[in-house]
Amino acid sequence: MDKALQTMINNLPEKTGKSLDEWLKVLSGENFSKHSEAVKFLKTSHGVTHGYANSIVAISRDTGDSAEDLVVAQYKGKENLKPIYTRLISVVKEFGGDVTITPKKTTVSLIRKRQFALIKPATKSRIDLGLKLKGVDVSGRLENSGPFGTMCTHRVRLENETAVDDELISWLKLAYENSI
Repeated sequence: MDKALQTMINNLPEKTGKSLDEWLKVLSGENFSKHSEAVKFLKTSHGVTHGYANSIVAISRDTGDSAEDLVVAQYKGKENLKPIYTRLISVVKEFGGDVTITPKKTTVSLIRKRQFALIKPATKSRIDLGLKLKGVDVSGRLENSGPFGTMCTHRVRLENETAVDDELISWLKLAYENSI
């Protein structure tokens, strides 16, 4: 399990008043068809912050695959993109210990108090990095959110590891800083 996710799980009782097992029991009594519905339920009915709610729901819907298994599956047949992913994760971990890295079936969410970025291996030759950068104009390689819809405000297409340059890191850092 990712170290940040384990820390979040360990902090659940102090931050939310319930352990992970207790939250899983709360969710087992409900029937949500969408991840977002369960997150909204925890936030509105139980006062859980978005980051914790998102992680609790993701864990509750876990198919038994570890976080590592989910990432491996995302890059199966797209192994040439894995160095880009690895570089992005390395950069984000330098921002601070409050980043939660949450792999899902097709994406990896980067969360502080709220999701600030989303990593998606979009094609066999490209990763799409979604960013939440409210108030920042679309310009050059910083495109509109495209397939991310409202989950992100912008998208950057990454085809090689050198695309994770100072400019991209500054956008990622800004998204991180604005996610509190």
